[in-house]
Amino acid sequence: MVSDDTDHACMVTQCLISSGDDPDLFEQFLARELRLWLITLPAGVGLATLRATVKLWFGASPAKSGVFSAGNGPAMRSPIIGVYCTAERPSLIRALINASTRLTHSDPKAEYGAFAIALAAAMASKGRDIDPESYVSALSGQIGAQAQELMELVTRASISAKMGQSSEAFCSDLGLPQHVTGYMYHTVPVVIQTWLRHQSDFAGGITEIIRCGGDTDTTAAILGGIIGARVGKEGIPPEWLSGLQAWPHTVEWMEELGRRLFLLAHGLPSKGMPENRPGLFLRNMLLLAAVMAHGFRRLLPPYG
Repeated sequence: MVSDDTDHACMVTQCLISSGDDPDLFEQFLARELRLWLITLPAGVGLATLRATVKLWFGASPAKSGVFSAGNGPAMRSPIIGVYCTAERPSLIRALINASTRLTHSDPKAEYGAFAIALAAAMASKGRDIDPESYVSALSGQIGAQAQELMELVTRASISAKMGQSSEAFCSDLGLPQHVTGYMYHTVPVVIQTWLRHQSDFAGGITEIIRCGGDTDTTAAILGGIIGARVGKEGIPPEWLSGLQAWPHTVEWMEELGRRLFLLAHGLPSKGMPENRPGLFLRNMLLLAAVMAHGFRRLLPPYG
């Protein structure tokens, strides 16, 4: 089944189609989508996103709804923004990332991390391997003076990738031997390090980052968005796609949504996909039951 990461990718895509290249309109549409999404009772919503969306429901403006947090929520909305804008439009990436991030997270670290992910996806969408130093240089040119801590972490990720260090070993070097937390400056360097080593190996990259533990649905979703920008549907194991239980956002529905964004990116008229919100509510109730069942199962032997 899918998590909130997939839902947010779909929401952002719908909003990009509806707003074109207008960051203000994009922010308004995304605020509306977040409000409607929350009433479908999605499972696993991050605390900052939950608080911000409740603020939106109570009348807060999109510019003031974000809470001071550097959680990794904005990063899971970023890959599709990078792919849509491409690396040739970094200023538009910055504007859309700012709008997407401040809706839920007001800590500048959240925006810097989200931009780093969007830029990686934009560069990956060129369809060729990206030299680690080229990525670090491009990122530094955009946010280096503002985000020195992040640049240091990304530089470490680049060096680690060139050395061929495993993601788990890199996590240990970062002081994360048990798991990757939901903190943006933990998530982003691990994702970047894994991407730089698995740029055309979707299954290998996803499997490796899941082994790092922690917020695995989000780290895998972010990484999948970047590698997926390079390899496309053909690079995803067919059994992963056939086993996806995402109704009403089926694989076919998401493919059509992506096709419509592609049309818009190439200057052709397009419109968003119809939503089945009652179906989303039902799916989320089933997902919640599955999550709770797994949780209770882990209280029993051999886990408990």
